[in-house]
This record gives sequence, structure tokens and C-alpha cells, in this order.
Amino acid sequence: MEVFVLGTGGMMPLPGRNLTSVLLRREGDLFLFDCGEGTQVSLRKLNLRWKKITTIFISHTHADHITGLPGILMLSSQVERTEPLTIIGPPKIREYVETSRQVLDMYVNYEIIIKEIEEPEKPGIVYETDDLIIRSVPLNHSKVCVGYVLEEKDRPGVFFPDKAKEAGVPCGPLWSQLQNGQSVQLEDGRTVDSTQVMGQMRKGRKFSFVTDTAFVPSLPKEVEGSDLFICEGMFDLSLSASAREKKHLTSHQAATIAEKAGNIKKMGLIHYSPRYTERELRNLLKEAREVFPDTFLCRDRMKLEIPYEE
Repeated sequence: MEVFVLGTGGMMPLPGRNLTSVLLRREGDLFLFDCGEGTQVSLRKLNLRWKKITTIFISHTHADHITGLPGILMLSSQVERTEPLTIIGPPKIREYVETSRQVLDMYVNYEIIIKEIEEPEKPGIVYETDDLIIRSVPLNHSKVCVGYVLEEKDRPGVFFPDKAKEAGVPCGPLWSQLQNGQSVQLEDGRTVDSTQVMGQMRKGRKFSFVTDTAFVPSLPKEVEGSDLFICEGMFDLSLSASAREKKHLTSHQAATIAEKAGNIKKMGLIHYSPRYTERELRNLLKEAREVFPDTFLCRDRMKLEIPYEE
């Protein structure tokens, strides 16, 4: 699993700082979280194949999170896209996409599937496959807004060939069935269960994306155990009053969420106010690390790996 930070800015793009967007690549699938202005530039510079983006998850319909979306939709028509593109977000995302297509007279030669989250004020599964789920989590912003948590389902345990041999299972297709969690029947009539030759189930990976919100008491529980927690840290402590008024997080509050959650491996701050220069961002990091030491600053076009624990 790889995460590419495409943009880290809030409110307005700056030279070297696109608006907020994060891409996650997992086993051939590309998931895009928000699509701020400049997303296409980072995709190009990172040589990422945007036509392979399968699903776009939008947190809310403020301009600095969606202004890159029309360009992505139009561009995908120029790269011979054949697979559908799914867009998931809170109410208004359908209106935004359909209005943009109409006003821009947008040429689209592939299917766009739009799924609005019916109850964004409640946590709920918005995407699911055999081996992962993505949940939306309610946030508290000036417009209906959600965060997203991607969580892999538990994987089968380690397969022990010696135990399979001891049980009399011949090497071959039966081993594969056991590794897939199935029981097998031997020629002598005995049944061997996968639990006899496999270790304990192994925990999958977890990625959380939270931006544009005041502090929400339920957030620590939602992001608990994240291997990577990407969270907005828009202001420093000196601007706590502005953060409260505009319903954003300080970097200190973001770190408090991570610390309260427990078992978060690392947190990346994102969605910085344009008032901060690159040098001044260090103060955001300093204030966060005082609470949660495993914090880093996200940078445009940063690549992050999320390995399995084992």
C-alpha cells in the first residue's frame, strides 16, 4: 500500500503547494481522497496513471477540495478510459459534478457513478470489497463534511508446510485450499481443517483521512489503530480562536486526536493555512510533536509506504 500526497494547502494554492489531495494505491486500485486545484500537476510529476483511479472520495464541497475534479473528469476522456469512475461524497457532490459537466459542455466517454452519502452525520460503510472496507466518519465543519477510514479485513495466518505434511496433505492444490481457509478431504477419508496448518489471522492495514473539522469527540475512536493518519493541522496555537470560529483544527488538536486514539503509528499534518511559509510550518510540527511525537509534515508529492505488520 502506497500513499502519495498530491497537495497540502488549504484555501488557496501557492507556488509549490497545491490544494489538498491524497492518492492511495493498493494492489492495482487507485483511490483519490479530495481533489484540490493542482491535483493533475502532481499526478503528472509523479508519473501516476490517473486513468487507473477507480474511486474518488470527496470530504465536502468547499472549492479548495473539489476544484481539481472537473479537470480529472475531462482528462480521463483523453486517455482511452474504459472502466467506470465512482465518485463518493456528501450531499451536493452530485449537483456539483452534473452542473460542471453541463456548464463546461464536458465530453465524457466513460461511465461516472455518483454515490451521495445519505446520512453523513453517522459513520457508515461507503465502499466494500472482499478484503477491505472504507467508512465515512462525520466531521464538524461549516458545510457537511466527512472523513474517510480505509481498513483492510484480517488476512489468513501464516501457512506451515511442515504441519500440512504431518497431517498427510500432499503438496499441490490442497495446500492452496488450506491457505484460503478451506477444509480439505484426503483420500483416506480424513478431513484436515485450515486451522490445523495455519497461524492466527493477521491484522490488515488501516489508513485514515480527516480534514476540515473542529474537534469531534468520536474521532479518536474512529481512527484508532491507523498505520497512517493524515489529518489537517491548519493553524498553530496562537490562532486557536480562528480555528474555533472557522471549524478547523490546530496542529496541537490534531495531535491530541492521535494521542487519544492510541496505537497510531504515524500522523501526517496536511491542509495548511496559506499564511504559513515553509519555515513557519515547523512551528505547527513542533506544537504537534509535543503531544504526539510520531508526527510529520506532509509535503507535496511525498510518497509514503504502509507495510504489513508481518
